[in-house]
Amino acid sequence: MKKLFLLSLFSSLAIVGSCLAISQEAKDKGFVDIKDVDSSIIVSLRYATNENFIGRPVDGYKKSIALMTNETAQALKEAQAVFKKEGYCLVIYDVYRPTRSVNHFDSWSKDSKDLLKKDQYYPTLVKTDLSKLGYVSNKPMGHSRGSTVDLTIIKDGKALHKTKEEERTLLDGTKIKFLDDGTVDMGTSFDLFHEASHQDSQLIKKKYKKNRDYFKKIMEEVGFKNYYKEWWHFTLKNEPYPADKDSSYHNFAIE
Repeated sequence: MKKLFLLSLFSSLAIVGSCLAISQEAKDKGFVDIKDVDSSIIVSLRYATNENFIGRPVDGYKKSIALMTNETAQALKEAQAVFKKEGYCLVIYDVYRPTRSVNHFDSWSKDSKDLLKKDQYYPTLVKTDLSKLGYVSNKPMGHSRGSTVDLTIIKDGKALHKTKEEERTLLDGTKIKFLDDGTVDMGTSFDLFHEASHQDSQLIKKKYKKNRDYFKKIMEEVGFKNYYKEWWHFTLKNEPYPADKDSSYHNFAIE
C-alpha cells in the first residue's frame, strides 16, 4: 500500500509540475502542453534547435514544449490512439508559434546573404521568393492560433535520431537533400520547400505517396485538414480561435 501511495504521489507531483511549466497567459487562453494530455506523443520542436531552415533557434522558442489549444490536443490524442493500434507513434515538429516567430521568419527571408540551410530546405528556390510562394509567411498565421500542427509518424518503439543527410533523386531527375531522423519516409523531409513536398506531388515514388495518404486519412478522420503544399501541415477544422479575428493570434513565448 505504501508503495502504491508513493507512486500515486509522484505521479500527481509530475502532473502538477508540468502544468506549472505553462505560463499563466497560455493557460488563460485554453492552451495545454500535449504531454499533459498524451505523454506518449513524441515532441521534437525543430524551431527550438539549429535543425531548421534558418539554422538556429527561432525567436519565441525558449523550450521544446508543444503548446496548443486543448481541442487540438484532444484530437491528437485520438489520432495517437489509432496510430498506436497500427504500430506507429506521432511526432510533433511544430504547433503553437508566437507571432514574434513569424516576424523572425519574415526578416530572415529578406536577407539574401544568409543561405546557411539553402541546400537542405530550399535548394531550387530563391530565398526572397519564399514568402510570395507561400512557404514562409510575412503575416500572422494559423500556427499562432494554436490549432495548426506540423507532424509525422514513426514506428512505435523506435527512437528519433539526429538527422542524417542523404541525396535523393526525384522522378523528374531533380536532386534534393533528404534529412532522415528515423520517422516514416514520406518522400521529402519536414520543411523542404519544394513541389515534391506537396501532398499530391507526382515527383515522389508510389511507396512514399502511400505513406502520405495513410497519414492524411487518419488525421482527417479525427478532425484535421491538410495544407496541400506541405504533407506535414494540418489544422483543426473546428478550431476555437477563428482566423478572421486579430485577437486569435497569440504572441506569448514557448517557455
